[in-house]
Amino acid sequence: MGRVAGCRQHDPIAPLSTLLNDFPHGPGMQHFTAPQLKTYLDQAGDNAPLLIDVREPWEYDIVHIQDSRLVPLDRLGSLVEDIPPDRELVMICHHGIRSRQAGMLLERQGFTRVINLTGGIDAWSRQVDPSLPCY
Repeated sequence: MGRVAGCRQHDPIAPLSTLLNDFPHGPGMQHFTAPQLKTYLDQAGDNAPLLIDVREPWEYDIVHIQDSRLVPLDRLGSLVEDIPPDRELVMICHHGIRSRQAGMLLERQGFTRVINLTGGIDAWSRQVDPSLPCY
C-alpha cells in the first residue's frame, strides 16, 4: 500500500495516545459537567488548571468560583500573551455558551488543554455549591 506524503498509515493496533499525538492541537476541547469539574479540581491538587471566567465584571461580582480569574470575553486576547499555550484552562461563563466560544478561540490560538464548564456557574451553583447565588 502506497504512502501519501505527509500522511501516516493507520495502525489499527496503535495505542490511542500515539494516535492522539498526530493531532496538532490535541483531541479538542473537553466538556465537564459541574460535578465532574469539582471532582477533577479536588483531585488536581497543586496541578489545578487555571479557572478563567469570561463573564462581565457585574456578573462575576454576583457569583464566581473561588480562585477563578475574571477575563471578560472581549478581553480574552490579552490572556494569550500571559499564559503558556500548554497550560490547562477551564473556561466558565453563566450557562456554558460564552465559555465554549472562548475555548474555541483559545484553541485557534494554539492552546491545547481547554475544558469548558457545561452549564456554567449556574450549574455549579445548583449542583456543586448551593450556597452560591443564582441569577
